[in-house]
This record gives sequence, C-alpha cells and structure tokens, in this order.
Amino acid sequence: MTPLARAWAVLAALLTVSCGVPLMKLPPGPGRAAPDAEDAVTEATLACRAVSTLTAVVAVSGSVRGHRMRGHLLAGLAPPASARLEAVAPFGPPLFIFVARGNDATLLLPRDERVLEHGRPDDVLEAMTGVPLDASDLRTTLTGCAPAPDWQGARQVGDDWRVVPDGPNEVYLRRNPHAAPWRLVAAVHRGAAGAEWRAEYRDFENGLPRTIRLASAESGRFDLRLALSQVDINVPLEADVFRLQVPKSAQPITIDELQQSGPFAAPGGRGQAKRGDGPPPARSAKGGQGSPD
Repeated sequence: MTPLARAWAVLAALLTVSCGVPLMKLPPGPGRAAPDAEDAVTEATLACRAVSTLTAVVAVSGSVRGHRMRGHLLAGLAPPASARLEAVAPFGPPLFIFVARGNDATLLLPRDERVLEHGRPDDVLEAMTGVPLDASDLRTTLTGCAPAPDWQGARQVGDDWRVVPDGPNEVYLRRNPHAAPWRLVAAVHRGAAGAEWRAEYRDFENGLPRTIRLASAESGRFDLRLALSQVDINVPLEADVFRLQVPKSAQPITIDELQQSGPFAAPGGRGQAKRGDGPPPARSAKGGQGSPD
C-alpha cells in the first residue's frame, strides 16, 4: 500500500456513518408574486449578515461518492474570501489542512507529506468532498445566508413559504405560524454545467443554523450533515491563520490524483497515486491544461 493510500485508510477508518434522513420537502408550484419578500429576506438574514468572522468545530457525517464518513473539522472563516479547515484525528497530526485566500488554495496532507498548492478553492474542495465551494461560498453556506437575494423576483407559495432568486440559485424562506420569524431553511444551487445541489438548515440559535445538510441532486455524489458547535462570531483572526508552512519534504499532488486516490475517490480509483510516478496528468492543480488556476 502506498503512503498516500495508508493516509486515506486512516481517514476512512474514521468515516463510518451516513445521513439516512429524507430531504426537506420544498413547496412545489410556481406560486405568485410575494409583496412582503423584502421584509421576509431582511428578517431571515439579519443574523447572518452581521457575521464577519466565524470559527467552529464542525462534526461531519454522511457520504461522498458512495463512501460513508464521520469526522471533525476545525473551521476558521473571514471576509472577503479566506478559509481554513483542519481535519483532526484522535491521535497524531491532522489528516489534512486546507487554507484559501481569494482564488488560491493549498491542501496539505501531513501524514503523507503531500501537498497541493495554488489550486482553485472550489476545485480542491470539490475534489475532496464533491461540494464546489470557494472560501466566500463556504462562509455563506455555514451561516445560512443569501449573498444576492432578488426579492422583486420572489414568489409566495402558500402562507408560510417564500422562494427568492439568489443569483443563479434560489433560497427558500419559511415561517412557522407558531414562531414568528422567517428563516432561510434551504438553498438550491445550480452550477454552470447544470449540476444541482442543495443546502438545508435546521436547529437555529441566535438566528444562525447549527445543523446544515449538503446534498447533491445526483445520486451518490455527496450527502453531508454538518453540526456546528463551539461557534465564535466576529472574533479577530490574524492573517497567519490563512497561511500554511509547507514542509520542504512535502511532495506535490495534483487535482487529478486527489480525485482518483483521495479519501472519497470514486470506487475503483483509490490507490492510483504514488510518489515519483513521473509527470503529473495534463490537468493541473488549478484545473487548466498544464498550467495553474
């Protein structure tokens, strides 16, 4: 077994449970114009719009590309587009460390002494987890916010649902008749290539969700449950949090190698990447043809 495969085996040993819960039933039908949409959006996003920085422990469970998983991440997020994720283990160094600033991301695999540098954050996270999020999107997703809601195009479906365009996506607001405030309870994301996935939000505390589910419309791609704890909001984060000292001994890994032999590679793909296997595939860390992103 290669060192990379051994590192993934440690992670796979910790990743052992799936969500197994039906997705939220979103309201069907086109609905009608929603004249109160601006007030509903303002109320539903009041808390998340006040978030600048966020740190949290994130318990992750579910499945990626058919692999069951459970683990813990330490997350740090800051505007406009900085992120740090560490996958902690019961013993030894982190399983991985991901840092991103703007459009530049680094993924370090300390146990295997491998590193992916200067990748697009969304490409790196998609290769790891299936979820195409950059650092800015990650902060929006973990706070349950809508970056560009268009309440003029909002629709009312029944008395307790509002559906609001948010760029290429749609967010779903719901109001419990017995608990007045509007909540942003789901967001349906549509990628440029037509791929669709959703985020669902539950267990609100002080207007922010503590349980988040990310699920792909494509069966088997990803279905993840994130439970946030030890959440700190608007605590200053130094720039060094989003920098990573890469050991000189670390050997490069490409996006293709990460997809083919990472912890959540498609069945049959794991174990293909080896140190010193000659030139990397044509697709580089940034997704271009032989050049970075």
